[in-house]
Amino acid sequence: MNVSSPAPKLSASLAANPRLSSWVRFTADGRVAISPGKVEIGQGIVTALAQIAADELDLDIIRIEMIRASTAMSPNEGVTSGSLSIQQSGRALRHACAEVRQRFLTAASERFGVDAALLRIDDGTISGPGNVSTSYWELAGEVSLDHDVTAGATAKSATERLVAGHSVQRVDIPDKVFARPRFIHDWALPGLLHGRVLRPEVSGARLTALNEEAARAVPALVTIVRDGGFAGVVADSEAAAEAALKALRKGATWSAGDALPDEDDLTGFLRSQPVETTIIEIRTGAATTKPAQTLRRQYTRPYIAHGSIAPSCAMAQWDGDRVHVWTHSQGVYLLRADLAIVLRLPAENIVVEHMEGAGCYGHNAADDVALDAVLLAKAAGGHPVRVQWSRHDEMSHAPFGAAMAIEIEADVDAENEIVGWRHTIWSNGHAARPGRAAQPALLAATEIANPYARMISSNPPAANGGGADRNSVPLYDLPAWTITSHRLLTMPVRTSALRTLGAQGNVFAIESLLDEIAALRGEDPIAFRLRHLRDERAKDVIRAAAQRAAWKPQKRTGIGHGVGFARYKNMGAYCAAIAEIEGTDDIRVKRLTLAVDVGEAINPDGVINQIEGGAIQATSWVLKERVRFDRVRITSTSWTDYPILRFSEVPAVDVELLQRPEIEPVGAGEAAHGPVTAAIANAVYDCLGVRVRDLPITRDRIIAAAELAS
Repeated sequence: MNVSSPAPKLSASLAANPRLSSWVRFTADGRVAISPGKVEIGQGIVTALAQIAADELDLDIIRIEMIRASTAMSPNEGVTSGSLSIQQSGRALRHACAEVRQRFLTAASERFGVDAALLRIDDGTISGPGNVSTSYWELAGEVSLDHDVTAGATAKSATERLVAGHSVQRVDIPDKVFARPRFIHDWALPGLLHGRVLRPEVSGARLTALNEEAARAVPALVTIVRDGGFAGVVADSEAAAEAALKALRKGATWSAGDALPDEDDLTGFLRSQPVETTIIEIRTGAATTKPAQTLRRQYTRPYIAHGSIAPSCAMAQWDGDRVHVWTHSQGVYLLRADLAIVLRLPAENIVVEHMEGAGCYGHNAADDVALDAVLLAKAAGGHPVRVQWSRHDEMSHAPFGAAMAIEIEADVDAENEIVGWRHTIWSNGHAARPGRAAQPALLAATEIANPYARMISSNPPAANGGGADRNSVPLYDLPAWTITSHRLLTMPVRTSALRTLGAQGNVFAIESLLDEIAALRGEDPIAFRLRHLRDERAKDVIRAAAQRAAWKPQKRTGIGHGVGFARYKNMGAYCAAIAEIEGTDDIRVKRLTLAVDVGEAINPDGVINQIEGGAIQATSWVLKERVRFDRVRITSTSWTDYPILRFSEVPAVDVELLQRPEIEPVGAGEAAHGPVTAAIANAVYDCLGVRVRDLPITRDRIIAAAELAS
């Protein structure tokens, strides 16, 4: 006999959106509409949530219809970020569906006069003793879901679930494979017009004058829009919009821009700016031995672009004083809040509806382009207007992942055992998403006639994993530490959330120095880590990765191996990575072996996909990616200037998933980046005997590090 799990407290998402009908609706065609507030950004969340709903409602997954998030009808679950969708939306949906199932069983029990415990549900059909039978759809008129959820519903135990825990086909893939319009880039509304926005080449410059004559001569131009420093065109076709924008640019006069930092001295820039200082954590312990020396090491990572395959895109259509927006924003309600501020409209006059975009790794330009579309559509006479940024726009004006300078001081005794640890970070803030402040965080809001100030990026609180300080507190059992974060109060380069926030930089720094100390001791780096860990789940993923990679392979000339480990946010997924690299002319990552523990894996194949994708993206970050700029403008505005990993350079990736169905699930999307970054850096040292502490690890950086060490 299976024992059901105890009734949980309401999750934050469910407490904020308690009405059952906002999550679940039975449709006349024998299907069930599930409406989460989280959105699909390529991570497979709609499939995993469909699995959870199918399990709790005893349905075949093909009956589940996943509804796109919309402010018109969906629960408000904030923003889809931080690898939190399964933890937040999954938990809420599991509880809501469990209560819906119980309400229908109670209704069937009353109809048939049969104890509800004797009834069973099979693909929506409710049956019991004496061949009594009904279904969700027959009872739908009798069972109202316009009730708030209670804390009494009991979800199924792990052993009772038939769909969760198994790899099922992604529900979003068929549309994408067969080119059915699922991406916003492929969507066309009747009467659609096309818009483009004029933006400066020089960072921080403002439009001061505009000669529109040449642009107005472009055939198929509908209108030119000007609001202070914001200007754009609306045309009948994309080609006409591009031609009009090109002509408009020739007639534009701009103010002087803002000076950008010295790209080759980012550390000096970051450490010289006014900052807000926060002590993240202090651990004090009784000193058993005095330090014999202090190892002081500095690590850096550059500004990083999102590098989404498709630039940001949005559509908007006005009807009187109401506007409907279609967007690939990660937070439709948060975007609506900022639009309401800029437009000076009640929020209920704005509908923001999610559509998938081709690529998203955090706060890219999806929200910015939505406001662009809204402002241009205002002058389009009720026609919908579609705005798509160019690659140049995306690489110049979208928020970047923040640059970081990290200094770690490790006190070691005569045996090179760690007796003290000080970790200090200098970085821009890692979050400037919409809907979080009294001022909007949208680019066009800083350009209009009555502009809003550019929001200075902040850091999420430590309770949410932190920002620049994410993963800066070691998971290892060290006797004492002080973790300090300095957030810059200036922001010449626009920054916001990029996948993992500060975790990539911090894990890179911590794991690099741990490897260095292990080498000083002559101790195997995996044995060294295991000796400093108390968390058995942490030890398990390291051991699993080591065993799968046959650690440590025999030393070969030109080949190096390295390890990296972290628990994302120190409260999420555990991940260990072992990298095999080839270091001849350039560094090439040949193989990555990873082990991951996300607790209950709702869709194992989906988890593995996320780890593989994160590992490959991290490889690209480590070897290639760096936003380039001179003192006046961003210069890495194309794939030539901002190279990413090519298919021919993608390493073999092998992932072992440690299933723990009895443990609450956590997200996998950001777990691999830090460990893979560290593993590659440590493998470079193993191969070449050179410690590279500045990302990306390029040939020039290796030569510079070797010269510094000699």
